Amino acid sequence: MQAQLRKLPSVDKLLKVDEITAFTKIHSHQVVVDAIRSELDSARQQIIAGQPALSAADLIRAVTVRIVANTRPTLQPVINATGVIIHTNLGRALLSDRAQKAMIRAASAYSNLEYNLEVGARGSRYIHAADLLCRLSGAEAAVVVNNNAGAVVLALTALAKGSEVLLSRSQLVEIGGGFRIPDIMAQSGATLVEVGTTNRTYTRDFEQAFDPDQTGMILSVHHSNYQITGFTAQPTLAELAELAHRYNIPFMEDLGSGTLVDTAPFDLAHEPTMQESVAAGVDLITASGDKLLGGPQAGLIFGKKHLVDKLKKHPLIRALRVDKTTLAALQATLLAYLENKAIDEIPVWRMISARPNALARRARKWLASLRSVPQLADLPLQVVDSVSAVGGGSLPGQTLPTKALVISVDSVDALAEKLRYLDDTPVVARIEDNRLLLDPRTVLPEQDKTLVAALKKVLAETG
Repeated sequence: MQAQLRKLPSVDKLLKVDEITAFTKIHSHQVVVDAIRSELDSARQQIIAGQPALSAADLIRAVTVRIVANTRPTLQPVINATGVIIHTNLGRALLSDRAQKAMIRAASAYSNLEYNLEVGARGSRYIHAADLLCRLSGAEAAVVVNNNAGAVVLALTALAKGSEVLLSRSQLVEIGGGFRIPDIMAQSGATLVEVGTTNRTYTRDFEQAFDPDQTGMILSVHHSNYQITGFTAQPTLAELAELAHRYNIPFMEDLGSGTLVDTAPFDLAHEPTMQESVAAGVDLITASGDKLLGGPQAGLIFGKKHLVDKLKKHPLIRALRVDKTTLAALQATLLAYLENKAIDEIPVWRMISARPNALARRARKWLASLRSVPQLADLPLQVVDSVSAVGGGSLPGQTLPTKALVISVDSVDALAEKLRYLDDTPVVARIEDNRLLLDPRTVLPEQDKTLVAALKKVLAETG
């Protein structure tokens, strides 16, 4: 063992090897040295464990592989073939071409982010999206923060700290990552008062819970990521708004995913819109920018001007503010709605509105292309009826009919893993009934050739 350990080359010796020297011209000296030391340490541990020592060629190859791995960005594009449109783990909503270009413009030059060109003095960054949001929703004022959870924390802290907030027990939700409304409420300094029961809550429950000395707000949280069915009851927004205004306290709604478009025409259940919440008399509404709106990650806050003004003056808003690229993408997304171009421009809505017959044609093209490879001619491939999901905590339980390419192999998990491990563009598919499904609804048309090439490569290697 000691003899083998002594045979391991030094760091300096490996630095002089041509294959490794080439990397010193591309990367910093420290990057190369760190990779060499890591591989030498692994080689030592292997010898100590009684395993055969690496050959010189294998050690050099391991160092070069580690250098490449250590300098490759960990955040990379993938092809989403799962059929889940707003896939939280894969980055949620895709941005429109208009929004992407707006982000590049904002990032590549100075801008009037906080500068009023008309008067030649400091301005507000929030006007770039707030005015559009007001025009589209009907709200008096608006402000944008980094995400919807931040929007809720800011609103509760600024408007209800030290007071009680009434909330139906059916709305004690948990959002992604284990963040729960009661926990967020506690962080804000407000006291949660649970009203009604899990399945049935009435306006009178809120009235009975109201304390003129303690109650500071009524809150409603939309069921955006779960359903309660059967023997249920819930006050309308208008009823709660009337009650809150009678007692002169604000009524706030966490709308969750939020939408400016009625989902019913797309064979989905109706999702409450931002316009409907404003029209119902809700004083302050929060929603996400990167779900059904189809924009960048952002927390949208809109409603009565005197309440929004309080949020703008709160110290926490600076910690939650969004940058210029986010505002540029959000403005571009909202402009698409203002121009009635959202369904055609915004990927989320293009995917939702895609018809099964168009999806079937694409899936059959994938199949025909794979069949054209002699080695894959006998592989069990077929196009089948399936369903897509909106996802991202939006429209729970709602699905859209689709056509999917199905691949049946002995080891479907191994096939899915190989697709995920592709260097150029990893492919994330869905496993169902021990079969691999690839749904064209969430694959961009311009990705079709890349997807088919990836499938050919992996399936040929699988044999």
